[in-house]
Amino acid sequence: MAQGDKGATWRPQTLAVRGGLQRSNFGETSEALFLTSGYVYTCAEDAEAAFKGDLKRYMYSRFSNPTVAMFEERLRLIEGAEACRATATGMAAVFAALMSQLRAGDRVVASRALFGSCQFIVTELLPRYGIETVTVDGGDLDQWKKALAKKTRAVFLETPSNPALEIIDLPAVCEIAHAGGARVVVDNVFATPVLQRPLALGADIVVYSATKHIDGQGRCLGGAILGPASFCNDELTPFFRNTGPSMSPFNAWVLLKGLETLDMRIARHCESASDIAGFLTKQKGIARVLYPFLASHPQHALAMRQMKAGGSIVSFDVEGGKAAAFRFLNALKLIDISNNLGDAKSLICHPATTTHQRIPAEERARMGIGEGLVRLSVGLEDAEDLKADLAQALAAR
Repeated sequence: MAQGDKGATWRPQTLAVRGGLQRSNFGETSEALFLTSGYVYTCAEDAEAAFKGDLKRYMYSRFSNPTVAMFEERLRLIEGAEACRATATGMAAVFAALMSQLRAGDRVVASRALFGSCQFIVTELLPRYGIETVTVDGGDLDQWKKALAKKTRAVFLETPSNPALEIIDLPAVCEIAHAGGARVVVDNVFATPVLQRPLALGADIVVYSATKHIDGQGRCLGGAILGPASFCNDELTPFFRNTGPSMSPFNAWVLLKGLETLDMRIARHCESASDIAGFLTKQKGIARVLYPFLASHPQHALAMRQMKAGGSIVSFDVEGGKAAAFRFLNALKLIDISNNLGDAKSLICHPATTTHQRIPAEERARMGIGEGLVRLSVGLEDAEDLKADLAQALAAR
């Protein structure tokens, strides 16, 4: 690795630019893109040794690839984890992180407020494999204690949650889970490693959709799983190699470049999102604004303890339900309607009819997802232009 011994003392922003860098014999400045599916051996004995595990080298890009390895190492250093595995998508990361450690008869406890696809895995897919699943209100520690009083293999949660921005007390939940022998898996997509460090707060495994802020420009898909080397090597790697959710080298290269600017982009996202959240609280036609660093947020004090800033997402209820929310969305001229987030462009969606559509209305209500709720991913445009667009769309609702 080019960083040598100096890497141990480098700060996060330096690691985001230099961490994990491996240069070929050509001495390139930018990370090399190794678009190859396979690798050649100098002799049959080397191939045999590699497959036995006696020779450490690249064998097949479903297993590992130099460009992907640079992305994994860079993100590992930023996160402060022992190991990292990159995946094709964020959902591949969630599924692999859970299924690699679960067996029929195991039990999983998860927070109720989850992204729609994550909830599908927890509540519908895992039970097909004989895995018991229980969901709790993430902010209620008594519910966590009750659910985890029974032997549990894994805990899964996201904080802040998608889309109602529920904050979960990570140190407290991790302590409860660990007392019962459960591992804690945290989806840290909304906070990113810049704003929140789940491993430092007691979590065992962290997952990301790198498609979001890590890429940050809507270009490609990707995911990542970070945690102890023992878990990644002994449990995750066999599952990973034989099921094939591997990241493409090209996407890894794009995401490497995204990591270089992640810190400064997140700072701008947060500054604008905080400004816009405050602005929305003063607008007519809005019943509720949700943003972790607003004093009105139900878990504001907890968010201030766990996160460095409030993030890029602002959710709010438009008065008048679905019809009024749709009129508002359709009147926007600058902000795009899209179910993606964490992009340089500001994006907005109506979760009840998109990302969380398949969840029953009663369960959506328990998650704080009403018919008037919209989720705004604040981009890198001038905040004044975004506020002007929001104001004219609210007037037209």
